[in-house]
Amino acid sequence: MKITFYGHACFGIEIANTHILIDPFITGNPKASHIDINQIKADYILVTHAHQDHILDVEAVAKNTGAVIVSNYEIYMHYTAKDFKAHPLNHGGTFRTESFSAKYVNAVHTSSFPDGSYGGQPGGFVITAGDKSLYVAGDTAVTMDMKLIPMSTQLTASILPIGDNFTMGVEDAIIATDLVACDKVIGCHFNTFPPIEINVDDAKKKFTEANKELLILEIGTSIEI
Repeated sequence: MKITFYGHACFGIEIANTHILIDPFITGNPKASHIDINQIKADYILVTHAHQDHILDVEAVAKNTGAVIVSNYEIYMHYTAKDFKAHPLNHGGTFRTESFSAKYVNAVHTSSFPDGSYGGQPGGFVITAGDKSLYVAGDTAVTMDMKLIPMSTQLTASILPIGDNFTMGVEDAIIATDLVACDKVIGCHFNTFPPIEINVDDAKKKFTEANKELLILEIGTSIEI
């Protein structure tokens, strides 16, 4: 898996010749102003929940690429009503293609569209391709439901929010690594807005002291797992 960070909680995941985009919020993020969404490839857009900072560019990217939007039933209904291609999931369900699978798992958060309409229950995804599995937590508090993930899947890495205030912070993210049995974390949902600003060096130090690895990607850069 090649993972590219597009800022906030938005990631591109390339698996062979398949391109997945997670929670596209780019044009509304000044720190991602150098990212041209017209150049982003997407066969599938996975949406964890309906908040604006996770769906702002869904429609633009879907129009550009013809991508299938994969999310909970309420988000599916929202986009199919606008004639976008979509696939509905609910918690515990798995979306499967020839190149990857994506299981929709629990998250503890809220979910509403920018107009206030109901966005269904929020979730995260466990994306598996071959012998690699990536947990994308979405916006969530640390929750004991995370313990269920390693009972069926050995994770290679996790994408966890670390910005506090709206999600878990650094200390709870470290607890989450024990629950999901995965010490390699890619941080997200931090430093985009004042309420979620953190000291990145301090966060890395806390992970290191706990014998964990916190990867902080610059916007537009990629890693492979």
